[in-house]
Amino acid sequence: MVKNNTEIWDQARGNIRSRKGGWRVGEGVFCHGYNMMDDFVGHVSYMQVVLLNATGRFPEKRLADWFEAIHICLSWPDSRIWCNQIGALGGSMRTTVVAATSAGIMAGDSRAYGPKTLLQGMNFIRQSIKEKRNGLTAEEIVTNECSKHNGKPKIMGFARPLVKGDERIPAMERTSQHLGFDIGEHLALAYEIENVMLSKFDEKMNINAYISAFLLDQGFSPNEVYQTFSVLLSSGITACYIDTFERPPESFLPLRCDDIVYQGPPHRPVPERD
Repeated sequence: MVKNNTEIWDQARGNIRSRKGGWRVGEGVFCHGYNMMDDFVGHVSYMQVVLLNATGRFPEKRLADWFEAIHICLSWPDSRIWCNQIGALGGSMRTTVVAATSAGIMAGDSRAYGPKTLLQGMNFIRQSIKEKRNGLTAEEIVTNECSKHNGKPKIMGFARPLVKGDERIPAMERTSQHLGFDIGEHLALAYEIENVMLSKFDEKMNINAYISAFLLDQGFSPNEVYQTFSVLLSSGITACYIDTFERPPESFLPLRCDDIVYQGPPHRPVPERD
């Protein structure tokens, strides 16, 4: 029987319960049953702990190394990227680095850019695997997906603005091979879909589809990946903050009034009051 909120609140009143861990004074600091000072410090990587906290499972070292590599791929010190612009503006306006980086992370939590897009990318690959197992070809999967968008190739993970292809994929393919990961069922299908997209629309796979397929092959759910990548963009944002903080204040992308092209109603006098 589902309890009502009042019962839940009464039981939780004055108590903080955790399934994850905490500090036991005189004993140690614990995380998912591990003693952090004895079991982790000096023995495991930081990314292994990040994955443990995000998923509840302790990963093998090579998988944590893969996650570290993809974090490098996905956070650039380029102030043209909109979440990085938040960090750059913060530095120019002399906010704190924590405020600027946190605001940039939140700006990157969007449906068009950042870790949230992996939810859609992984769901597409996961659904596509089901369809392939039911007998559909990669071409039929693409056709069905494009039909939802009036025939346009709007498939998350298989197009990229400005350029075709993605320089991050070869880097991660080398990393995956070096770490000993094989191409799994989901990633193999992603390559098949890429071939169809290339032949029909001249579009290639981007890093979203590669990550989505690879991590589905490793047994991750979309929500686990989103949780793991919660601060994915922080490093590049911080770099852009520092870049502008070291310059004169308020000097990031300044504009003159005549830089703005006014396209509204023509100038007109304000009516006089009677």
